Amino acid sequence: MTTALVHLNGTKGSPALAPDLEAAGIQVLAVVDVRSKLVQMVVRHAPDLVICDDPLPDETLFKATQAIADTQPCPVLVFTTDADADKIARALDAGIHGYVVNGYAASRLRPLVHLAQARFKREQALREALEDVSSRFEERKMVDRAKGILMRARQVSDDDAFQILRTASMHSNQRLGQVSQHIIHSARFAESVNRAGQLRMLSQRLVKLHLLQLAGVQPALTRERLQESVQRIDGNLALLGKSLSKPTFGDLLGQVVQTWGRLKKALKGEPRAEQMVELDALAELLLQEAERLTASLESAGSVAPLQVLNMAGRQRMLSQRFAKYALLGVLGGEAARQPSEAGLTEARDAFEQGLRYLNTIPLSTPDIRHGLDEAALGWQHMLAGASQAGRVAGQERLASASESLLDGFEQLSGYYERSMQMLVG
Repeated sequence: MTTALVHLNGTKGSPALAPDLEAAGIQVLAVVDVRSKLVQMVVRHAPDLVICDDPLPDETLFKATQAIADTQPCPVLVFTTDADADKIARALDAGIHGYVVNGYAASRLRPLVHLAQARFKREQALREALEDVSSRFEERKMVDRAKGILMRARQVSDDDAFQILRTASMHSNQRLGQVSQHIIHSARFAESVNRAGQLRMLSQRLVKLHLLQLAGVQPALTRERLQESVQRIDGNLALLGKSLSKPTFGDLLGQVVQTWGRLKKALKGEPRAEQMVELDALAELLLQEAERLTASLESAGSVAPLQVLNMAGRQRMLSQRFAKYALLGVLGGEAARQPSEAGLTEARDAFEQGLRYLNTIPLSTPDIRHGLDEAALGWQHMLAGASQAGRVAGQERLASASESLLDGFEQLSGYYERSMQMLVG
């Protein structure tokens, strides 16, 4: 039996409507005469349709029927004496499926109910078809974006990228759109993790370069690298500010920006030995804040390979941190000597532990394997340079080895960021 919820506009509605509906074989679940309770009662009783008797409907009724369409969709039939054309148009916009002027007759109730139900059913079918078309359109856009990511990352053609998506879709038993969305999500977080990780590295590289400038090692090249590092931090912060959600990451990024402003100011002018401890303290603060941002991005990405990308990025930072402490111990004055010895040992142990980890995980390609072999060799050059950091020749060797090792891990981080395991998960 069809069920109905009846709404009478106070004393203006017909008291005979409910009995007439019962006589026509339509079960009346409740009669509501307070308009403010209409939506609440529809949600509570979930009738097959709502029937309103309102001689002069107004905007409050239309808002109520719109709320019903949004929360508990069902056919809505309105009996009225108002034949205003604007009201009729407004009724259709507000989710009303039958707007019957000049009241009702008991003999016409069932056909009018059937008409409202048929219009509702057709409206729902059209809505579902539109949603399906919209969904397919959005899915196609995601597939195209995912193909673009794969084409850039893997240097493959459009057809090959699509084949990769199809294969991943079949293996994971997911729609192409779902796989594509995952790749877009993974690529976005992988890039953000990589850029935030660069901030950690650059905080240490800047102090290392400032110390090399103080020692007069490769002055023109050191000055150029200092300027390039400053520009990279500015550029990464600008891009992270555009790509990251402000409500989610804005506070973490804001702390990094504020500390960078202080460090950037302290870097201006000629380097002095007595300022190195203060400069390094600001760099350490920047490192900690960038670390928090990177860890938060890795966690939010919910993609297991992001941990590997984070580790590769951390190796970049540790290579510069080790070189910094080797130089700080001989150029930073007495106050820096003891902390530098402890920091040097800590950085060396952490770097070697990270190198062992990256060499044992299954996430690998020939490029990654070759890069790790080169990194192991570069690390030996770093250790040799650090052991001679008290001499100009050793400082020059350390400068070259640290930059070479940095370049290697920059390349490795790029390989990890673009790897299929990272993108497809």
